[in-house]
Amino acid sequence: MKLLILVALFGLSLAQHNPNLRSGRTSIVHLFEWRWADIAAECERFLGPKGFGGVQISPPNEHIVLNNPWRPWWQRYQPISYNLCSRSGSEAELRDMITRCNNVGVNIYVDAVINHMCGSGGGEGTHSSCGSWFSASKKDFPSVPYSSWDFNDNKCRTGSGEIENYGDPYQVRDCRLVGLLDLALEKDYVRGKVAEYMNKLIDMGVAGFRVDAVKHMWPGDLDNIFRRLKNLNTKWFASGSRPFIVQEVIDLGGEAISAKEYFNLGRVTEFKYSAKLGTVFRKWNGEKLCYTKNWGEGWGFMPNGNALVFVDNHDNQRGHGAGGASIITFWDAKLHKMAVGYMLAHPYGQTRVMSSFRWNRNIVNGKDQNDWMGPPSYSDGSTKPVPINADQTCGDGWVCEHRWRQITNMVIFRNVVNGQPFANWWDNQSNQVAFGRGNRGFIVFNNDDWALDVTLNTGLSGGTYCDVISGQKEGSRCTGKQVNVGSDGRAHFYISNTEEDPFIAIHANSKL
Repeated sequence: MKLLILVALFGLSLAQHNPNLRSGRTSIVHLFEWRWADIAAECERFLGPKGFGGVQISPPNEHIVLNNPWRPWWQRYQPISYNLCSRSGSEAELRDMITRCNNVGVNIYVDAVINHMCGSGGGEGTHSSCGSWFSASKKDFPSVPYSSWDFNDNKCRTGSGEIENYGDPYQVRDCRLVGLLDLALEKDYVRGKVAEYMNKLIDMGVAGFRVDAVKHMWPGDLDNIFRRLKNLNTKWFASGSRPFIVQEVIDLGGEAISAKEYFNLGRVTEFKYSAKLGTVFRKWNGEKLCYTKNWGEGWGFMPNGNALVFVDNHDNQRGHGAGGASIITFWDAKLHKMAVGYMLAHPYGQTRVMSSFRWNRNIVNGKDQNDWMGPPSYSDGSTKPVPINADQTCGDGWVCEHRWRQITNMVIFRNVVNGQPFANWWDNQSNQVAFGRGNRGFIVFNNDDWALDVTLNTGLSGGTYCDVISGQKEGSRCTGKQVNVGSDGRAHFYISNTEEDPFIAIHANSKL
């Protein structure tokens, strides 16, 4: 009997590692701070047709509204209640978006903020996205409802009530993170309220959750909450499907709290991937692209089946979180396209692409003074829609990296090579490398300061292929470079180091 229970529990946790992506889709995009109406439209006009598997959305719960600084992005991470009205839209708009995206094969993953409520200095009144009254000083949130009984202040052993020592796992989990009121997740009542919130979203049709600030919660508390979650809505998902769980744990090694403490509950964000890939492509600390032949677990990353990977995310692109200045973002467009291309071509991890908005960078002594800035907004603080330009890029301050041709086409590349083994590695012992995915795809990078000129075994069948970086296949022609693969699978590649995009990718579906 005990063995049966263990098998059932193991199966439950393994199921939470599965992103439930529809057949033939492999990647998630984070549409950071987009409005629900814009995401719905983007699923229908672009993400569905281009083969994206899912969207991570910003927290949909009622949040504090701050005017100092003016409407920062991080106000979304200060809950007032679990009402579903945020600056991205109303509950009705959220429900409409989930339905429309599911109907075109694109999953929705919710950024769930369940460790805390708003900051202790958040005041009181109705300055919240739904207009609900609250009092931060009294720890009174009647719209949930939570009262002072539902917070961890009695457990925290520091004089300030804040985390004072990140080397102490008790402080990290029982005290306030930067002043945020820390929920007592060991209480059955609090667990029930969190699960009720997440289950409402599951009923609406979401496929899973990115859970914020996970290292600040005890694994046992999360396990209890996740066990209360319903199976996914059978209107769109197979009967018995469990919600996908991605846990945000920043662990670069040597931390008091390790990512592996959470592996049994779901996937975990692999921040080392982001930091190391940036160092390699920037050629810092003597790193070279040729060293990535054993990329993945060979670099000390977590086991493949546990990892969610990304080149940058909404935190570390601003210098928060992990990785510092090595992180490659849209501000370094050339390197960003190459790094995202590498990630999408390589089989390691569940991939997530970042889609950002611009802000007015102001670097002083290495620190961005404007890293708080919220999304493109009108004078009343409401978020602007995302306009699509004639060339398919976005306007009005929205970056939309996922719409950059090179990144969109690599999302398609990953779909085409899915399940194929890493193969046919080549390098020049410096920063020129190439590798294939079985007999379905091949990619070549030149990150050196001189031209690449070489003939390589691609593993692909003979014929003419369109490079999907400089262009793509349209009908019976290539809009960019052509690559001729011989009957022996070999092809000649020339890539100048001065090109806008010094890499080439071909796959089975780009063959003329």
